[in-house]
Amino acid sequence: MKKFFDDIKKDIKFKSAGPGKKLTDDRSSKPQAPKVPHGAPRKTPTEGAEKAGAAALARIEQQHRPVLKTSQDAIRNQVKLELEAEAAATAASLKNTDVEGSGVPQKDLSCFSVSGVFFICPLTGKTLTKTEREMHIKEAILMRFSEDAIEASIMMIHTFNKDKEKVKAAVDVISKYVENICKNPTEEKYRKIKLSNKVFQEKVSGIEGSREYLQALGFESTLLPVDGEDRTEEFLVLPAQESEALEQMKAHLERLQKGEPVRAKLDRQMQVFRPSKHATHFQLPPDFYNLTAEELKREQQLKSEIVERNTMLRTKAMREKDEQRERRKYNYVLLRVRLPDENILQGTFLAWERVAALYQFVRDSLENGWQPFELMAPGGQKLKDEEELALNECNLAPAALLTFSWDAAVQADIAAAGGKNVILLKAALLENIKTLS
Repeated sequence: MKKFFDDIKKDIKFKSAGPGKKLTDDRSSKPQAPKVPHGAPRKTPTEGAEKAGAAALARIEQQHRPVLKTSQDAIRNQVKLELEAEAAATAASLKNTDVEGSGVPQKDLSCFSVSGVFFICPLTGKTLTKTEREMHIKEAILMRFSEDAIEASIMMIHTFNKDKEKVKAAVDVISKYVENICKNPTEEKYRKIKLSNKVFQEKVSGIEGSREYLQALGFESTLLPVDGEDRTEEFLVLPAQESEALEQMKAHLERLQKGEPVRAKLDRQMQVFRPSKHATHFQLPPDFYNLTAEELKREQQLKSEIVERNTMLRTKAMREKDEQRERRKYNYVLLRVRLPDENILQGTFLAWERVAALYQFVRDSLENGWQPFELMAPGGQKLKDEEELALNECNLAPAALLTFSWDAAVQADIAAAGGKNVILLKAALLENIKTLS
């Protein structure tokens, strides 16, 4: 503002300095300021200066004038404060989100219906968490090399490489190598694999465990001279084999072709609980969810749309789309089965496992596993043992309480023969029965 008034003063001085002069004028180039006698009246500012000064004073006055708050201003401020508080609360809740596991808030493990999802390594029998299983299996496979290098390398090929098509292509090429050797045991060219060969590089070299398998068969790394050049190149060379060794190679090749990935088996965590009114109350740990942090935010937004969605007419396609989206939210299912004696059997399942797996789980826990029984889902839906539907397709995800009942016809036959069922579950399970809280 000071600069503005300085500019006004300069403007006044410039315009009051008299007529201008040309630079080529012979008279003195230094302008002579007009002498104003002492006590003479001040010169009136120009019209432009007056307007500029008036505008500046108006702005200064506006800046210092207090703004009167209306009732609308107060409402806006209150809404702004509430929005800021809501945003802060949302941000705080998202900070508590378990991004690595599943995108659900972390809680004390003691409040969950089950402490988590666990797996059993088929090679060591060790119980593992989701994050431990892959690394543990890799280590267990590598440890197998000291016992059986062929088996370990086959496990590597089928387990360490996720792309099944690439694995199949590599196995096909290796099969061709072995078949050519077995058909032409005396021809040296079939017992040499050039590592820079295009087919080997494209289909075999990049597959983990492929080189280990060839070396377990007896191939050795050897530097051989290149024809017409003064250099050597690496080959895998198999020494001449006897007929017995060739037959063994065929057996090893068959093992490779039938190989399967080593996968940790889901631990059912079978538990038995005493009769409880809390049987329908479930608190699932983060491992059960299949949501990222971004998907969780979207789920929170969708909650506000539930009322509107339920009040509108929806087509079958719309309902099926919602059901599919709901199924994809969960990788695992926690199921409880209420038995005729009111005890509760609980187990963990993969969401895409078939109903038959549930029936087998219950059958394995019974003292009389041979006796037919039925399972009823919430809502009165009868689940069939031979049904090909997955658990999540039966609307059992993420958790559900089912009702157990003996087959009525068989039960009638047992009653007619004077028999009755007293003990349902195996004694070992009843020894560890717990109270459901």
